Amino acid sequence: MKRLLFIVLFLALLPAALPVNGQIVAERKVRFGAILDGDTVPFYHLKEVRILESGSLLSQQEIRKNQKLIRNVKKMLPYAKIGKQRLDMLERQVADLPKRERKEAIKAAEKNLLADYSDELKECTISQGKVLLKLIDRETGRTSYVLVNELRGKLRAGVYQTFARLFGYNLKAGYDPKNNKEDNLIERIVLSVERGKL
Repeated sequence: MKRLLFIVLFLALLPAALPVNGQIVAERKVRFGAILDGDTVPFYHLKEVRILESGSLLSQQEIRKNQKLIRNVKKMLPYAKIGKQRLDMLERQVADLPKRERKEAIKAAEKNLLADYSDELKECTISQGKVLLKLIDRETGRTSYVLVNELRGKLRAGVYQTFARLFGYNLKAGYDPKNNKEDNLIERIVLSVERGKL
């Protein structure tokens, strides 16, 4: 009986073990791959997985204590993500343009951004604006001052920084969740929001 079972299994698995010689097997279609030493190696895109420390999400006590900050982060996070998407798109568009056309494209993008979101952002409070600056830095990896400096020039960045300081903002303040207690709390709130815990 065992011998018969072995023969049946061997015959069933034999077609899968034979070389295909250029034919595409329907169940095992390789969409992306690389040829290394004459061998086709499949290449798969996997989703990013973040491994969190046990204390990285907020406790119930922290949620009760920081309701205002949680509300501000939840309100400003979509704007920061949209800003990141638009910045990436703009950088791809202007990468190969001459200087003059680059400036015109940046001005047009700024005008479109203001037309789309200025009414909503005018209603934001000062604390929500500070959170937005932190979240923009988190998403892009660059402070608001650096972004304005790269896109609009040093003079414009200096004027914006001076104006921002009048209202208690600092465009040069970076986002540092490892060393800054408030930034760490914002990071933990964002992680909780992204995982659907808030």
